[in-house]
Order: sequence, then C-alpha cells, then structure tokens
Amino acid sequence: MGNCEHLLVTADPDPLTPEGCQECLEDGMRWVHLRKCLECGHIGCCDSSPGKHATAHYKETGHPVIRSFERGEDWRWCFADQRLSQ
Repeated sequence: MGNCEHLLVTADPDPLTPEGCQECLEDGMRWVHLRKCLECGHIGCCDSSPGKHATAHYKETGHPVIRSFERGEDWRWCFADQRLSQ
C-alpha cells in the first residue's frame, strides 16, 4: 500500500454551514456525525447518518479528502485512496 498524496493537503477552508450538515439542514433531517471537505468547506453527514451526505459530496464533486468536524477528533479520510490519516 503506497502513500496517499491527497492526505498531504494542508488546506482547511472555513465550513460553509458550521451549524451542521448542509443537506440535512435544508431537508430537515438529522445526522449522526459531521465531516468537512478540505477542498471547499462543505459540511456533510457520515455514512452512519441516513443521508450519507459527505460521501455523496465526494461522488458529486470528486473532492477526495474530508476531516472529522466533531469536537475532539482530528483525523482525515481520503475517499479516492480509501486511506485514513491521524
């Protein structure tokens, strides 16, 4: 297993919807955990949430790296390479 160049990204854009998952807020849905796209700042819900909006955002945009948007968590995930960085 090689290195993941996507996880070397140092950008940390401001969250577009710091109050929660963008799509869940629009649709009146609930989420479990939040993830932030490190390319554009989109806030989406995790795959344990009904909407799975963080994964949907990756599939729609191709933005590969998210980080946890949960207090006390500091990890990143690359969808493209299926790799975790802590």
